Amino acid sequence: MIHETTLLGETDKVGTAVERLWEYYPSEGYYLAFSGGKDSVVLKAIADLACVPYDAHFNVTTVDPPEVLRFIREYYPDIVWHRPKKTMWQLIVDHHMPPTRQVRYCCESLKETGGVGRVVLTGIRWEESTQRRGRSMVHTCYRQPTKRFVHPIIDWTDDEVWEFIRSENLPYCSLYDEGFDRIGCVLCPLHRGRQADVERFPKFYQAYLRAFEKMLDARRKKGLNTVGWETAQDVMDWWLSDGRVKYDSRQQKFDW
Repeated sequence: MIHETTLLGETDKVGTAVERLWEYYPSEGYYLAFSGGKDSVVLKAIADLACVPYDAHFNVTTVDPPEVLRFIREYYPDIVWHRPKKTMWQLIVDHHMPPTRQVRYCCESLKETGGVGRVVLTGIRWEESTQRRGRSMVHTCYRQPTKRFVHPIIDWTDDEVWEFIRSENLPYCSLYDEGFDRIGCVLCPLHRGRQADVERFPKFYQAYLRAFEKMLDARRKKGLNTVGWETAQDVMDWWLSDGRVKYDSRQQKFDW
C-alpha cells in the first residue's frame, strides 16, 4: 500500500484544518483570537489559506512581553487591539490576592472578554497541557453561551506547528529563539519556568512587587488576614512557589 506523504506526515493536517474552518464557518465571519504566540501565527495563516472571512483581535493584558507587542505591531498591522478597563496591577489590589492556578480572575478580565455572540477561532492544542487535552474541537463557552469556540489545529503537535511555520516562512516572536517554549503573560501562574521570566523581565518583577505591597495595604484596611505575609517579597516568594512556602502554620486557608 502506497502512502502519500504530506507536509506534516501521512495525515494532511493542513487540509483538515482548512476543512474544519469551512465546516463551522459563520455567515458573519470568524472572530480570530490572536495572542502573538506561535499557535496563533499558524492559526491566522491557515485562515488566510482557507480564504475564510475573519477579523483578528489581540487582548492586551498589561503584562505582555514587550517583544510580543513589537512583533504584532510590525508583522500584523491588521490585528485589532483591545485594552482592558483595569490593568493586572489594579486587579491584584481589587481582588486582594495574586492570581493563582485555581483563582484565575486575570484570564477572565484580561483575555476572555471578546467574541461574545461570535464563533471564535483559537490556536489551542491538546499537546499544550493536561487541561487542554480534554477540550473538544468545537464547544460553547460556559461563561458566555452566545460564544462558540472552534480550535482547528487542536490535534497538531509542537513539531508540526514549527514545521508549518518554517515551510511557510512565517514570522514569529524573537523570544522563541531565546529558549522560551511558550509566550504569554509574564509570570503567569499556569505555566512552569517562571524563574526564566524573573530573570528576563526584571521590570515586571518589580511591578508585581509594587502591586503586592498595595494589595497588602488594601487587605489591612479591610481587616483581612494577611496569612503571615509581612512584605511584598513574602507574597512573591509564596506566589512563585505555587503556595508551597508557608508563613503561618496556624492559617489553614486564606480569608479572602
